[in-house]
Amino acid sequence: MAPPSHSASHLTNASAPNNCFTVDTPHCLLDPGEFRRQGHQIIDFMAGYYAHIEDYSVSPKVTPGFLRSRLPAAAPSQPEPDALAAALNDVRDLILPGITHWQSPRHFAHFPASSSAVGALGEALAAGLNVVPFTWTASPAATELEMVVVDWLGKALHLPETFLFAGGGGGTSCEAILCTLVAARDRKLAEVGEGRIGDLVVYCSDQTHFALHKAAHIAGIRKANCRVVPTRREEDSFALSPAALGAAMREDVDAGRVPLFLCATVGTTATAAVDPVAELCAAAAPHGVWVHVDAAYAGAAFICPEFRHLADGVRAADSVSTNPHKWLMANNDCCALWLKRPSALVAALGTDRDDVILRDAAADKDGDGAVDYKDWSVTLTRRFRALKVWLVLRCYGVEALRGAVHEHVRMAALLEEMVRADARFEVAAPRRFALVCFRLRPPEKFCGEKAAANELNRRLLEAVNATRRGPYMSSATVGSQYLLRCAVGSTLTEERHVRDAWKVVQDHGAALLREMHGTTPTPPQSVTI
Repeated sequence: MAPPSHSASHLTNASAPNNCFTVDTPHCLLDPGEFRRQGHQIIDFMAGYYAHIEDYSVSPKVTPGFLRSRLPAAAPSQPEPDALAAALNDVRDLILPGITHWQSPRHFAHFPASSSAVGALGEALAAGLNVVPFTWTASPAATELEMVVVDWLGKALHLPETFLFAGGGGGTSCEAILCTLVAARDRKLAEVGEGRIGDLVVYCSDQTHFALHKAAHIAGIRKANCRVVPTRREEDSFALSPAALGAAMREDVDAGRVPLFLCATVGTTATAAVDPVAELCAAAAPHGVWVHVDAAYAGAAFICPEFRHLADGVRAADSVSTNPHKWLMANNDCCALWLKRPSALVAALGTDRDDVILRDAAADKDGDGAVDYKDWSVTLTRRFRALKVWLVLRCYGVEALRGAVHEHVRMAALLEEMVRADARFEVAAPRRFALVCFRLRPPEKFCGEKAAANELNRRLLEAVNATRRGPYMSSATVGSQYLLRCAVGSTLTEERHVRDAWKVVQDHGAALLREMHGTTPTPPQSVTI
C-alpha cells in the first residue's frame, strides 16, 4: 500500500518554525502568523495532490482495520514539534492510500462531487469566519447572502419565479427530502387530524433514491405506506408512469388511506431516468399531494438550454432540490432547496423565538424581511454554505458552469458512441445527461440466460476496477439486469481519460469472452471515433 513515489517532495513542506501550540499559550490557537504559515502548508499539500492525483489508484486496495492498526489508540497529550507537518506526512503515507479519490479524472463510479479551486477556498473562508447563522440576528450578512444566492442559482437554473424569494417563494440549504416531507405531513394532518398519521402514504418509483425511505421512517410514516411504483424500460425508460401513480393513489383512497407526498426524480441514481414531472403533478393534484422534485444530480443541467424544458416541468410542483456540490463546482456539501410556500416549512420546523438567546429588537420590529433559517431545517447549527456558492458564481460565472456541464455531456455522448460501435457491447439504458449504462453481451450460446449474462458483467466490473491505473466504475441492477455505470463528471476528466477507460473495458471484456468461448476468436475490427 505504498504511496506514489513523488509524494514526499510534492505533498509536504517540512521546514517550519517552532510549534506554539502548548497548554501555556492558548492564544496561539488562532495566532495570525501561525495561521498564515500553516495555511500555506495545507495549500501546498493540496496543490501537490491535485498535480499528481493520477498516480493513485482511484479506489483503495485495503481491508477493514488497515488504518486503525497503524494509528495510536489515544490522542497525544502534547503535540510533537511542528505537529501539522508531521500530521501531513501521515495524511500522505496513511490516509491518501486509503481513500477513494473522488476528484480523480478516472472516477466514473458515482455522480460527481465536483471541485474547483474557488469552491475549496470558499470552504476555507467559511470555516475561517466560522459563523453560526441560525437566525438573522446571529449573522445578518450570512442569512441575506443565502437568500441572494438561492435566487441567483434559481435564475441560473431557469426555475419558475414562483420558487424564488423575488417571486414569493424562497430557498435554503437543508435536508431537502426530509424537511419537505415533514412540512407536507404537518399540513396534511392539520386537514385530516393528527390521529390519522398511520394512514398517510408516500409515493415513489422503484428508481427513487433510498433517501426518501429514510426520510419517511424519520417522519413517522409506516413502512407499509411507502408505495413503490414499478417502472419498465420498454414502456417508460425507467421513468415513473403517471397512469400507474394515479391508479395507486386511487387504490389507497378507496382503502381509506391518505395520499401525502410524491417524490419525483429528474436524474435517477441507477440510470439517470427522468420522471415526467408535469404529468405526475396532474395525477397527484386531485388528492392534494405535496410533489417534491429530487434533481440532486441532474438539476445542474437545467443551466443548459437543451435541458431547460426540464425546469419548466417543475412549475406545478411544491418544491425542488439539487446539489450544487455534484455538478456545479461548489465542493461538498451543499443541497439547495426551493419552495413555493416556505411558510409550510416554517410551520412544521419553526421554533418559538422567545426560546432563542440571540434576539434583536430591531429585527423584531422590522422583521418582515428577516429570515431565521433555523426554522427552515432540522439542525440549528448550520454552515455558511452560501459564501462558497456565491464565490463560485462570482469568480467563474454562469457561462463557465454551463460549459463544464456541456463538456461532461459531450464526453459521455462520445462514450455512448464507442459502446454502440462495438458489437460485443450494448447500451443498457438510454443515455441521460453524462451517465452511460452499458453491458457486455454474452456469447450466443448463453443468450437468454439472464444469470449468466449478469455474472459476466459482474466479473467485467470487478476486472475493470482492479486495474492499477484504470477507471473506477459502478453497477446497478435494473429490471433484474446487471449493468455497468460510467458517470462522467470529475472536474479533471478529459476526453483521453474517457477513451482510456473504454479501452480498459474492451480489453477485459475480450478476455472474458475468450474464456467463455474456450477459444481465442479474432476480435471485431476496432472502430475509431
